[in-house]
Amino acid sequence: MKRSLFKPSVVIVLLLCPLVLLAHGVSSSDQEMLSNGGLLTYIYVGAKHMVTGYDHLLFLAGVIFYLSGFKDIVKFITVFTIGHSITLISATYLGIKADEHLVDAVIALSVLYKGFENLGGFEKWFKVKSPNLLLMVFIFGLIHGFGLSTRLQSFDIGTDQFLLKIISFNVGVEVGQILALIPIVFIITRWQKLKSYQAFYKAANYYLVIAGIVLFIYQMYGYFHGH
Repeated sequence: MKRSLFKPSVVIVLLLCPLVLLAHGVSSSDQEMLSNGGLLTYIYVGAKHMVTGYDHLLFLAGVIFYLSGFKDIVKFITVFTIGHSITLISATYLGIKADEHLVDAVIALSVLYKGFENLGGFEKWFKVKSPNLLLMVFIFGLIHGFGLSTRLQSFDIGTDQFLLKIISFNVGVEVGQILALIPIVFIITRWQKLKSYQAFYKAANYYLVIAGIVLFIYQMYGYFHGH
């Protein structure tokens, strides 16, 4: 049994290690690219941001764990995509901002929430059914989109082709999301057929809970000490 727990633990740590979040911020090289490039550059930076945005991917991995069929995966990811596209585009276009640490702290709580739900936390601890998952994925999609908008607004994107730049960044986010989800979906769906899946499932979702807590503390520390 110990051996079967060890393998999924190693895989999850390597794939979803929260320390990689250090690559999640805005870099001067990205700003230079956006200043000198066109709309394709915004697509590239959007995709890059999503691939390195492990808080978003941790949440999506948690959603996929709960699903069993490919149609369900497509449905829930589509709802999440609609949610984050709404807030990314509208908040950026309207100039609605919030402290990025606070937004990312809420996103961290969404990771914690999904791991807790997958482990049956609502039934075990509160003796109630979990909230409707499709609705929660949409709500968290709105929050994740606001986080992406906050990040995009950290760049100087000028006023020329303003809406097209926002949409291009959003398209890039979708491309990056697809590229990042392919290996995650492949690993989870393949592992579901193995005897070690239950150990993998349990270990991975405990990691989601721990990652959510660590990321929340990290972001709140940044909020109180970064001003």
